[in-house]
Amino acid sequence: DVQLVESGGGSVQTGGSLRLSCPSSGFRSRKYCMGWFRQGPGKEREGVTVIDSDGRRIYADSVKARFTISKDNVKNTVYLQMNSLKPEDTAMYYCAADRAVTCREVPLRPAYYRYINYWGQGTQVTVS
Repeated sequence: DVQLVESGGGSVQTGGSLRLSCPSSGFRSRKYCMGWFRQGPGKEREGVTVIDSDGRRIYADSVKARFTISKDNVKNTVYLQMNSLKPEDTAMYYCAADRAVTCREVPLRPAYYRYINYWGQGTQVTVS
């Protein structure tokens, strides 16, 4: 079974930084897309950033130049470095993974997250 386990969330002040981690296991192929999503209070889940198996990255406009996604193929871990955090970044952050097509669809279709099969349990980020 595919498993994703997020960690690294917490409470920070505006302008602060956090680094989220998401080790994964159980994938049968390396040709998959991984990404970070978030869901704020009373809001729909939204895509933050995705990275494909070749390392190509796409970011939501709201986090460009502040957030960086990266992955370590040896450790099978994806990271999200979040800098210059704002109160509007407050949300539960989820790591997700699925087929390669996910990286093409998420930036085009905001509701595509509903079709993603593999999710972590989430880690809370609070910015005040």
